[in-house]
Amino acid sequence: MSSAMVSVQLNGTSTGTPAAATPFLTDAMKLINSVKTFIFDCDGVIWKGDKLIDGVPETLDMLHAMGKRLVFVTNNSTKSRKQYAKKFDSLGLTVAEEEIFPSSFAAAAYLKSVNFPSNKKVYVVGEGGIQLELTQAGISHIGGPEDGDKKIELAPGQIMDHDHHVGAVVVGFDRFFNYYKLQYATLCLRENPGCLFIATNCDAITYLTYAQEWAGGGAMVGALKATTNKEPVVVGKPSTFLMDYLASEFQISKSEICMVGDRLDTDILFGQNGSCRTLLVLSGVTSLDALQSPENSLQPDAYINQLSDLLSAKKSASA
Repeated sequence: MSSAMVSVQLNGTSTGTPAAATPFLTDAMKLINSVKTFIFDCDGVIWKGDKLIDGVPETLDMLHAMGKRLVFVTNNSTKSRKQYAKKFDSLGLTVAEEEIFPSSFAAAAYLKSVNFPSNKKVYVVGEGGIQLELTQAGISHIGGPEDGDKKIELAPGQIMDHDHHVGAVVVGFDRFFNYYKLQYATLCLRENPGCLFIATNCDAITYLTYAQEWAGGGAMVGALKATTNKEPVVVGKPSTFLMDYLASEFQISKSEICMVGDRLDTDILFGQNGSCRTLLVLSGVTSLDALQSPENSLQPDAYINQLSDLLSAKKSASA
């Protein structure tokens, strides 16, 4: 892991002059030839739930054969790199841990980049992926799912104790979020001098199932923002932290990167914040109607229906 310091930036979107309509990508070969690295979101681009999207293996094989570096970045912090590698393998895709960058990894990488003190520990509001990445990075931690069943029985004059050695609170999506975790994290952030507030992402909604939208990690982050009046350092998309980290780790120019994703407010904004090419796929969250809505100011460089549309480059090369 690179130990180089990298900056964190979270940009908003312009709401001024309406953006020009995004064109459909008609010359896949031109795009592929213009970049050296493709960064892919996972859910909605590579798979849906536990099922591969049609044509993905062939497309990735083609890009590998063309000498392109392939990197996978997801805001899902519930899994670690090792767990994601197992998921790729279960779907028949050979992807190394070193090519996978979930926001759980980003949180640990950020703490290492700022030389988080070895005598401090992290309080985790989130799931096992964050804990595994912190352990892998050699960072002590408490909290997580283990605190999911803890309750506070209020009595007159009662106070809640907390560990004064907590030097950072990392908040991610947490299906076991409760009042105990909220109060414990609040105390750490308000009473421990210099305690860092780190969010894996601020996604308002997530897609646990395709039947409806579900409250995302931003809900947990928002609760702590309200109780502490503090703003977190965001390490997942669309923050530039991971983009800066990847550029430093792989020694690549951002102008030679194409970000491929299915969400405008995370994937495409992530690429735009990082000054990269951006390609939207319509196989996940964003519909063509949403992309072309007059109210949408986030326009990628181009869009395709699904990743396998890039296979047209192979056909044109053999013609």
